Amino acid sequence: MVYTLIYPIKTNYYYASMTKLQRLFSNTLLLFSLFFIGSVNAQSVKTFTIGVVPQFEAKKLRKIWKPILAELEQTTGFKFKLRGAANIPEFEKQFLAGEFDFAYMNPFHLLIANESQGYIPLVRDHGKKLSGILVVRKDSGISSVNALDNKVIAFPSPNALGASLQMRAELHDRFNINIKPSYVKTHDSVYLNVLLKQASAGGGVQKTLNRQKDNIKNALSIIYKTTPVAPHPLVAHPRVDKKAYLKIKTALLQLGKTKKGKRLLAKIPMKKIGTASLSDYTPLQDMNLKRFFFTE
Repeated sequence: MVYTLIYPIKTNYYYASMTKLQRLFSNTLLLFSLFFIGSVNAQSVKTFTIGVVPQFEAKKLRKIWKPILAELEQTTGFKFKLRGAANIPEFEKQFLAGEFDFAYMNPFHLLIANESQGYIPLVRDHGKKLSGILVVRKDSGISSVNALDNKVIAFPSPNALGASLQMRAELHDRFNINIKPSYVKTHDSVYLNVLLKQASAGGGVQKTLNRQKDNIKNALSIIYKTTPVAPHPLVAHPRVDKKAYLKIKTALLQLGKTKKGKRLLAKIPMKKIGTASLSDYTPLQDMNLKRFFFTE
């Protein structure tokens, strides 16, 4: 909307002929008009909330996402507010309540978010698929999954897809073993629990293991990987105007074509960003993961 505010034109002759009170009023009116127009423009900028599944500590997530959102603000003209969650269960409560305009979530989360709120997948990594990994200490003497029967296994949360949901389903369905799950909130904590012998094994994913310090990463061995599935998508709530979320989707895809953009997106990680659709994730429905999905 364009606002037009008419005020006296201050030519030298006109301005000189004005009384002191008139000049004061004219200057005040000019300042008010500039402030008013600036305020209207500021209010017209749309701000969207973005939630990110807390795979890492909050500081690390901000470091990854803030530069990406800054690029999107420049290219789209929108503003973005990154909203954190203390843990994955809290993140689940938030997206199930529809609190995020956009969110980066695991594939199974997408299925229940779409069912409950209608969230729409926009983009995902096309570089590789997601697999859960099961790690043990290299010096543990454990080399097979069967050796973990009745043992404590650490997981980041009950509903982390590859690291927990798929892993528990496949340990049950393929190996028919009983385990004692320990939910330790983050992937980082999983690896530390295994390293400190608080758990005999731990569920994670390759990308989070790769981010560990060398002294942690080099002390662990992978003994099992789950069935690969399409990785985490960025999704939009249906209340977001279609033109807006398509503009953001296009901006992300364009960002992925630049050298700087590729470097930023790889940290999510989205090493080869591409479009995402619900059909990418329908194979998950056949796994019957709801058996292991926890709700509070």
